[in-house]
Amino acid sequence: MAVASAPARRDATASAVYVLGSLSLGAFVVVLGSGAILAAEGPAWWHRSDAGRFVNGVHLWSTELFFLFMAIHLWAKFFMSAWRGRGKATWVTGAIGFLVAIPAAFTGYLTQQNFDAQWIGLEAKDGLNATGAGAVWNSLDFGQMLAWHILLLPLALALLIWVHLRLVRRRGLAPPMREPPE
Repeated sequence: MAVASAPARRDATASAVYVLGSLSLGAFVVVLGSGAILAAEGPAWWHRSDAGRFVNGVHLWSTELFFLFMAIHLWAKFFMSAWRGRGKATWVTGAIGFLVAIPAAFTGYLTQQNFDAQWIGLEAKDGLNATGAGAVWNSLDFGQMLAWHILLLPLALALLIWVHLRLVRRRGLAPPMREPPE
């Protein structure tokens, strides 16, 4: 006679969605490292040097991966209902982090010092002015966009990521939804 065992409880971290948060963090570290090198060497270096173009490419593609991993992680956790109960503040800090990352990427495009940056800045100026944000953000001011891109927004994003990780450590992971009884 077989002994009926209790149903195996699925571990909350058995999902690949949790790995996407770690991949996002890893990509963010590469973004910060490559960005620090680009900031230290300056635009003449990243436009005219093979090494500069390589580091610029690493910065671009790590940013692309950061957004990819973060967006999938954010939406997967939303559809897994990770925002319920004690996970509400954790999910909200992650969502706000995503919203802060968008202008960080936008200001990065504005600091390229090429025709693309000029075109994006001109087109963005009208949109920013229409929303009233043009009083604070002048998308045609290279110095202001550079300060937002390499100092203010990365600091805000790093702080939000730190708070998000602290909440994950303190409150734990959101458990999977209970399966309906049969």
